[in-house]
Amino acid sequence: MNIPASYLEKIRTVYPHISFDRLDFNRDGMVNDVVVVNRQLVCRFAKTDWGKKALLQEAKVLEVVQNHLVLEVPRFEHLEKGFASYRFIEGEPLSRNTLLKLSKSSQARIVSQLARFHHQLHSIPNEVLVSAGVSESDTVRSREHWLQLYDRVKEILFPHLWHHQQTWINELFAPLVAGELGLSYTPVLIHGDLAVYHILFDPISESLSGAIDFGTAGLGDPACDLAVLLSNYGENIVRGMKSDYPALPNIIDRARFWMGTLELQWALSAIEYNDISLSLAHISLAREVQPLGMPLG
Repeated sequence: MNIPASYLEKIRTVYPHISFDRLDFNRDGMVNDVVVVNRQLVCRFAKTDWGKKALLQEAKVLEVVQNHLVLEVPRFEHLEKGFASYRFIEGEPLSRNTLLKLSKSSQARIVSQLARFHHQLHSIPNEVLVSAGVSESDTVRSREHWLQLYDRVKEILFPHLWHHQQTWINELFAPLVAGELGLSYTPVLIHGDLAVYHILFDPISESLSGAIDFGTAGLGDPACDLAVLLSNYGENIVRGMKSDYPALPNIIDRARFWMGTLELQWALSAIEYNDISLSLAHISLAREVQPLGMPLG
């Protein structure tokens, strides 16, 4: 497993009586390395200075959401600069294939859970968040940011793309350039990165068991969270959230646009940082998203 000795020493220091009967090591994350001890304790080690700051922000967020969410979330029992630990939450990643293989009734139950989770998260009163010291999410983007992204895509990516791909990108950004895409929103608490491996699924009860990794959580645009759901599961599934997430029709176009930019952002990073693995980040994600302006039905 090649777990750094410094990680194990830190765990031993904080938990001097712990036994290492089973160790699972995950270093896939861009912000944290994770050591799971005996499937009982999750220990996260920040990889960067930014990651260390993110852990402190996450601690503030988790203190708040525990009082507002039905779905189980981590409860930090130890936190220091660059290191945090919490009790293991049982469950496996909720992939699109996993969801689609379930019965219609189980699918409906999980989609309802996803909708209620987001509704509860996005409905936490702003004064509660400000009082807890929760700051803006790093995912926040302005119209100027999106226009600059479009310019970079045309300059850096277009020379590598076929004509039909360039056409798709131009069509994606056209409502933004024309000022037809509404970007105004009331900031709410967002997760910011609810990828399939951050949504935990219990295969026995066929229901959600938890949500983890609130490292990018903060005040931001709810469309960001909906965009991640679109990329995880596709629009047909997200459309099923409408009854339990009534704000969906007002957010869907921003979410569609945001989702469309995800692959472009990763591709740009791959070229700019000369790291091909970044360009592969969205392999396996859903592509079933309607053009901007289409009704939810």
